[in-house]
Amino acid sequence: MKKDILEVTDLKDMLDKTGKLYGERPGYKIKTEHGEYKVYTHKEIREMINYLGTALISLGLKNKRIAVIGENRYEWELAYLSIVCGTGIVVPLDKSLPTNELEELIKRSEVEAIFYSKKYEEAIEKIKYNEKNKLKHLISMDSDIHTEGIYSQKELIEKGKELVEAGNREFIEAKINPEEMSIMLFTSGTTSKSKVVALSHKNMVSNLMDCSSVLDVDSKDRILSFLPLHHVFECTVGMLFSLYLGAERAFCEGIRHIVENLNEYKITFASFVPAIYENMHKNIIKTLEKQGKLEAVQKLMEANKDKTMEEKKEIFKDIHNIFGGQIRLFISGAAALDKDVEEDFRKWGINLCQGYGLTETSPVIGVETNENFRVGSIGKALPNVKAKIEDANEEGMGELVVKGPNIMIGYYEDEKATKEVLKDGWFYTGDLAKIDEDGYIFICGRKKNVIVLKNGKNIFPEEMESLVNKIEGVKESFIFGKQQSDDKENIKINVKIIFDREIMKEAYKAETDDEIYKVLADKIKEVNKIMPKYKAIRGITISEEPLIKTTTNKIKRQANLELI
Repeated sequence: MKKDILEVTDLKDMLDKTGKLYGERPGYKIKTEHGEYKVYTHKEIREMINYLGTALISLGLKNKRIAVIGENRYEWELAYLSIVCGTGIVVPLDKSLPTNELEELIKRSEVEAIFYSKKYEEAIEKIKYNEKNKLKHLISMDSDIHTEGIYSQKELIEKGKELVEAGNREFIEAKINPEEMSIMLFTSGTTSKSKVVALSHKNMVSNLMDCSSVLDVDSKDRILSFLPLHHVFECTVGMLFSLYLGAERAFCEGIRHIVENLNEYKITFASFVPAIYENMHKNIIKTLEKQGKLEAVQKLMEANKDKTMEEKKEIFKDIHNIFGGQIRLFISGAAALDKDVEEDFRKWGINLCQGYGLTETSPVIGVETNENFRVGSIGKALPNVKAKIEDANEEGMGELVVKGPNIMIGYYEDEKATKEVLKDGWFYTGDLAKIDEDGYIFICGRKKNVIVLKNGKNIFPEEMESLVNKIEGVKESFIFGKQQSDDKENIKINVKIIFDREIMKEAYKAETDDEIYKVLADKIKEVNKIMPKYKAIRGITISEEPLIKTTTNKIKRQANLELI
C-alpha cells in the first residue's frame, strides 16, 4: 500500500496543514450530560487550541512547564496541544497515581501550572499549598467560571478568543524548535525511580508520518479513545493520529462500555491492550457455545480461512455486528497478544494487528498491517526505523535495538541512565526478540524478567502466563522462579493464580479454597503436558487479590515477588 504522506515538521505545523485540509470535517463527537451529542469540527478544535494557548501565554506561562491530569476527554487534548504548540513544555501525569506520588512528580518536573478534572480537585489544591513545588496556576477542566485561585479552562478559551480578535498573535505565530524537549513523560515505576523521558516534536511527528504510511486509516475513520491519554501510545496513535488524518474521535466511557461505545459511535478504528481482545474473544466463544453454534462456526472458519477479509466479513456478519459492524482495524499494544485470539479475529474477517513500542520511542517501533502480517509477530519496523538484534544466541534471539527519528532525546537530567540505553544512536529496548528473514519482529519477553534455569534454559514468564490465563476461572497469573533449599542455581517454576470465585463455582462446582486449589492444580498438570519438561510448573499458590500492576496494566514483578 503506497500512500501520499503529508510532510510536517512539528505538531503546530501538523495542526495548521491538516486544519486547512479537514477543517469542516467532524473532529470530536462528545456525549453531553443529557445524552445528546455535540460535534466539534477540526476548524473549531484548532481555534480552541489557539485561544487557550494565547490565554496561557497571557498568564506568563511562555516557556514554562505545565502538567495535565484527568480522564480521557477532549478538554485534556486541548490542554496538551495548547501547551506544546507554542506555550511551553507539557507534562502529562498518570491519573491513577496516589496524591503523595503526584506531589512528588509535580515537584520533580517543576511545573508552574496544571490542568485537572474535578476528580483531582482536592488532591491538586492540597498540593498547591506545599512550598516545595513551583505550582502557581490551577486550571479546572470542569468549572465554568474562574473562582478564587482557580482558573476555568472554558473561561480561558473565551479570554484567549478576545485576545486573538484584538490582534494578539503570540501563540499563533510562535516558533517551534522541533529538536528540543517539549514533552516530559514519567516512566512507570516508583516516583523516586521513575525516569523522565524527554521527547521532541520531531520524535512525535516522525512517528505519526510513519504510522500513517503503513496503516490503512484516513479522514473517513471514526476513532475510539480508550487507553489512558498520558500514555504515549494513546497520545500518538489516538489523539495526534486522528488530528493528523482529519478523522473523528469519540471517548470511551469506561471498560464496561467498550462494546456499547463501538456500536454507538460506529467506530472503525480502535487500540486496546490484549486483555480486552482476549475478553471479547472469550465472550464470543461462550455465546456461540450457549447457542450450540460453536462447532458449526469453527468449521466455517476453517473452510473460509483463505478468503479475503471482505468475504469473511460477510460470512461472519453476526460477529462483526457485536462491535457495531464498522470496524476496519483493531490494534493491540502494551503486551503480547494470545496467538489463538489473533488468528480467530482474522478468520472472522476482523483486522486485528499487533503493534509494539516504548515511551522512549514515541512510541511505535513496529506494527502489523493488513499486508504485512505474521501471527505472533509485531510486524516489521516502521519505514524510518532500523531494527537489529544484539548479542544473538544460536536461535537468533537477542536484545532488540532500534534507531530512528522517533528515539527520545534522553532521560531528563540523567546522563548515566541515558548512556545505558542509547549507544551510537541505537536505543537498547531491554526486550529479547528475533527477526525473521522477511524482517518480521517477534518479541520473546523482557530481558530482566527471564528466568534462567540450572541447565541454562530460558523461561519467559509472559509466554507461560498466557497459557495459564486461558484456564477458565483464571483472572490472571504470575510465573516466578523459586530457589530450592540452599542451591541457588536450582530454580523451580512456580505460579500464583488469581481466580474468579463465581466462575470456579459455576464451571467446576468448586466452592472452598481447597476445592478450587485442586481444580487449578489439575489444570496446571494439563498445561505441563503441552510444554517441555524443563518448563513444567512445580508449585502453585492461589489468591483472589489482584496482582500489583502499573497503570498500563503490566505486572510489577518485583513488587509481586515481595508478597510471596
